[in-house]
Order: sequence, then structure tokens, then C-alpha cells
Amino acid sequence: MSFDVISPRFHELIPADAALEKIAEGFQFTEGPLWDARQGCLLFSDILGNRIYRWSPRDGVSVWREPSGMSNGLTFDRQGRLCACEHGNRRVSRTEADGTVEVLADRFEGKRLNSPNDLVFRSDGTLYFTDPPYGLTPPYGMEGQQAELDFHGVFRLTPDGALVVEQDDFDRPNGLAFSPDEKRLYIADTSQYHVRVFDVAPDGSLAGGRIFVELRGEGGGRPDGMKVDSRGNLWCTGPGGVWVFSPEGEHLGSIRVPERQTANVAWGQSGQEPTEPWTWLYLTSHVSVYRLRVSVPGFAGVSG
Repeated sequence: MSFDVISPRFHELIPADAALEKIAEGFQFTEGPLWDARQGCLLFSDILGNRIYRWSPRDGVSVWREPSGMSNGLTFDRQGRLCACEHGNRRVSRTEADGTVEVLADRFEGKRLNSPNDLVFRSDGTLYFTDPPYGLTPPYGMEGQQAELDFHGVFRLTPDGALVVEQDDFDRPNGLAFSPDEKRLYIADTSQYHVRVFDVAPDGSLAGGRIFVELRGEGGGRPDGMKVDSRGNLWCTGPGGVWVFSPEGEHLGSIRVPERQTANVAWGQSGQEPTEPWTWLYLTSHVSVYRLRVSVPGFAGVSG
């Protein structure tokens, strides 16, 4: 691992001597990292392996669910229930306390979704998710799938169950994350190498959509998963690893990861104490999972 330092502010967020620790390896394509503070463990998807895995410093790696519907993005709702974007099943699901899996969204106006990719909750329980076509063809999806929608959208699922198309002009909508005050929603358009930012109205609707940052550079990977820290900085996967931007869109620096593609990141803890700050950044990077100790905390509970 190495750092590309663009601004001195970068090392206010990551110590200069920080070390990237590989905690798990041997997967096919890792995604959807999600820290569970209640259990002191990390959940993550292996899309091509059709599994959700669990990792903890005490127990190591174990299979948490198989099959997973070729799950991608994972998050918890306000009740602590796991919600997943399932590429293969073309749906967003929720796991109840008794282990049963409920469908939150799989159709819009009677037509099947493409392949939900990533998701995030607003604090009022409104769910936003992206729906690119990646899961319509192998290896990221099942054989024989056909698109039924004529757009690749960003959807909003209201607490009362209404499914609304918020944006239909993306090419490959992907990762998404709220600003700390939830007045902004950042959304990656992977094929366009940029992240757009939207204003979030009180009713949850999105407006604007200007290009916030572009991520073009050396190394594998494109804009994909992202998270925002407690200061409002955006940490987004991109060419070579993870790019860090200020709330104003200034590129502060990048984390170079020794894998072909880093697909997503999540805030978490070390797994030793449930009350410790969320100052660990977990990275799903192609066939491995890493973590890095940082100086600025992320958000407990905001992991989608």
C-alpha cells in the first residue's frame, strides 16, 4: 500500500504511518462491506461466490448465508435488520429477526428491476438504491436474464412502501452515500468516471445532480462504492484504490491498494470493544478484504 498525497489535509485523516491489513482472502469478487457493532464483526458479499461472509478478529471468516442471491450492497435498517441488493434475484431484500427473507422491491410498475447494486437509508427510514444492469448477464448474474426497464435508475422506497424513480439518466448508477446532515446524496456513475451530488428535499426527493468529482487515473477500478466521514469528506473507490475528497470536492489524496479493483468501503471498529470509535476503514478489494486505521471517525450505523 502507498498514498498519493495531494493536500496536507490528507494526513489529518490518515496517519502517515498507517498500514493496510489484509484480513481475508481467496474470494471471487468481494463487495458490500458492513460493520455489525452488535456482534463485533464485518459482513460482506462475494458476488460471484453467491455468499455473504462474516469476519471477526476472534473467529475469522465463516459463511453467513449461501446462496445470497449474488448479493452486492448490504446495510442495516433502523431496526437492525439486514437489507441486501441481490444481483441474481433482481431485488432488494430484508432479513427478519427469525431469519426469513422479505422482498422490499423487485418490480417497478410491473416490470422487473435490472439488478439492484447498492443502497443507503435516510434516518427517517427512506431507502435509496441504484439499479444498473450488471447482474443481467453472467458472471454477475444468472443465465437468460432480460432487461424489462428501459433505464438504469436511482430509486427511493418510502417508509410506507411506495417505490419512486428519482433519477433515470444514469448510465451505470452504483455507490451512494449521504452527507452528515443528509441534505446531500452522492451517487457514482461508474462508466462515466464521476460522482454526482443531489440536493435532498424534506420529502426525500432529489434535485440538481451536478458532477461533484471525476475520478480518472492509473490503476484498476472505477467510481463504485463510497462512504462519508463525520467531517463530510467523501471516500470513494476509484482507479488504483480509494480516493478522498473534501466536502467542497477537493481531491485530498488516495489510498493505493494492491488489488485489481477496490469495489467498496465501510466504516467500522476493531471488534475488540463495542464502544470504541468507528475509526477503521474496511475495503473489499477484488479477491480480498482489508482494513486501515484512520484518524477521523465514520458513522456508527450508517454503513450502506
